[in-house]
Amino acid sequence: MAGSPAAVMRLLASAFAVAEKAGRLVRRVMHSGDLGIVEKTGANDLQTAADRLAQKSICASLSRRFPKVTIIGEEDLPPETVEEDLIENGQCEEILQKPCPTEYSSVREEELVVWVDPLDGTKEYTEGLLDHVTVLIGIAYNGKAIAGVINQPFFNYQLEAGATLGRTLWGMLGLGAFGFQLQEVPGGRCIITTTRSHSNKVVTDCVQAMEPDDVIRVGGAGNKIIQLVEGKASAYVFASPGCKKWDTCAPEAILHAVGGRLTDIHGNAYRYDAGVQHMNSAGVLATLRDHQRYLSRVPASVRQALPS
Repeated sequence: MAGSPAAVMRLLASAFAVAEKAGRLVRRVMHSGDLGIVEKTGANDLQTAADRLAQKSICASLSRRFPKVTIIGEEDLPPETVEEDLIENGQCEEILQKPCPTEYSSVREEELVVWVDPLDGTKEYTEGLLDHVTVLIGIAYNGKAIAGVINQPFFNYQLEAGATLGRTLWGMLGLGAFGFQLQEVPGGRCIITTTRSHSNKVVTDCVQAMEPDDVIRVGGAGNKIIQLVEGKASAYVFASPGCKKWDTCAPEAILHAVGGRLTDIHGNAYRYDAGVQHMNSAGVLATLRDHQRYLSRVPASVRQALPS
């Protein structure tokens, strides 16, 4: 390949390898039998040893190779020395071989922001719902989610012995998305995926206004976007301020790379600049197709409850 890969491609290739390392750490903690659970703000906001180890590994590995990139992680961890065995120096060769989209070919390291959720679906992780769990690393430029990696540490965990455990999905605007088979819900059915453990009347009202044929309640924003791109759901509806930028950056980039959309409940795009508020305060609406049709069904009462 002529020349060195663009900075964003090198960062994405590293993020892929780092996410796989984090996935192995998440599995290791689960297999140890000691999850090290602490409550951050309550029983629905937990942190485990896997959250802490995975974030240390991700942030230290990426900051060592890309010292000028801004990295924002979910967990508020004290500064400490990171053990060498947590550092991942590898890169995904498949990504390095891809042509960088022209609009990102000259982007500098210091212009990139990385949003990290080391373990999305922590509550489900503690309850043994392992297929809900993901590791999320999103890359933003000029406030826009442009690339992302989703690792599912326990993909295939319910299959018989010998099945490959875990997988990694990735995508980039202008390149597409990889690591899965893109599918749509058959027959034009309206299947909504929404929160499993953070529901309330506003969330329920918004879901029911979509007139769904079925509702899937699962944990994790990363998991819900996978439901969309693999044809299990037609819209992800969460009319609540509970979601954060590290939950949506990577999934949004992958969804947008295949032609989908993720906005707030009013249809406004979220920004991922380093200085933005972390909370997605006006909820989340994500679709693979027909975004405007779902937006039009959001009740006025829901819009009023979640001002943009």
